[in-house]
Amino acid sequence: MQSIIEIAGLSKTYATGFEALKTIDLDIRQGEIFALLGPNGAGKTTLISIICGIVNKSTGSVRIGGCDNVLEARKARELVGLVPQELATDAFETVFDTVSFSRGLFGKSRAPELIEKILGDLSLFDKRNDKIITLSGGMKRRVMIAKALSHEPRILFLDEPTAGVDVELRRDMWQVVRRLKADGVTIILTTHYIEEAEEMADRVGVINKGELILVEEKAALMTKLGKKALTLELAERLGEVPEALAAFALTLSPDGSELTYNYDTKAERTGITRLLAALADAGIRFRDLRTSQSSLEEIFVELVGRNK
Repeated sequence: MQSIIEIAGLSKTYATGFEALKTIDLDIRQGEIFALLGPNGAGKTTLISIICGIVNKSTGSVRIGGCDNVLEARKARELVGLVPQELATDAFETVFDTVSFSRGLFGKSRAPELIEKILGDLSLFDKRNDKIITLSGGMKRRVMIAKALSHEPRILFLDEPTAGVDVELRRDMWQVVRRLKADGVTIILTTHYIEEAEEMADRVGVINKGELILVEEKAALMTKLGKKALTLELAERLGEVPEALAAFALTLSPDGSELTYNYDTKAERTGITRLLAALADAGIRFRDLRTSQSSLEEIFVELVGRNK
């Protein structure tokens, strides 16, 4: 798949000596949803700000749609829509006017029908004549997305787009993102809600302390690094795990009704057959069993923990 953003040798060191980014190499594919995960202060916003031309880099290069984002800044920036973390809108303008103004900043001709469509897609059409100051925080966040889409960019950066947004609005935004992807828009998402990345992303990047520690297809990442758990619903409650089963590192539920066995999906042998035989030898019977896979959040916490 063709790359729409190419980042090579990118770094950022501030005058204080603080190294915000350490030699980032990354290609973003055209039409994908790329989730950038990392703890607070990891460098997510700095990376996005450099790509969008808001912050100057120290070394390296960024190409957007084949255009250098410094030498061909205007052409590169026209391809990009940015929804920042901070809510920055013209409080006393109407929703329609502020979104139209954002389009005009890119030298685009007036397109009221397009603006109305964008507002409709974001459930803002009924608010189009309302002043920004009268809107809720979630609605203001939607206005920010509408402003970013007003000039019809091919790339959309969403920096914590659902921070402070209730669950219903968050689901609506997920639907908007899916529609944009279907229209061929490339989306780069940073989020603290890791279930958003698990729900929507094609690929996941994990950044920590300014270093990109992993970039992987989401499904492959969860297969490679995820662990599975086998939970056995016992026929009779146990007070403790028998000594004969200690080698399996089983976890007994607080009420003694379930045993859980964790195993590595990458291992040549899972150990489940040996476990079931050992349970039979110990006279422990079970009514039912189920398996579950570790979530992206658990994988993320493990990766960041390793990188401390």
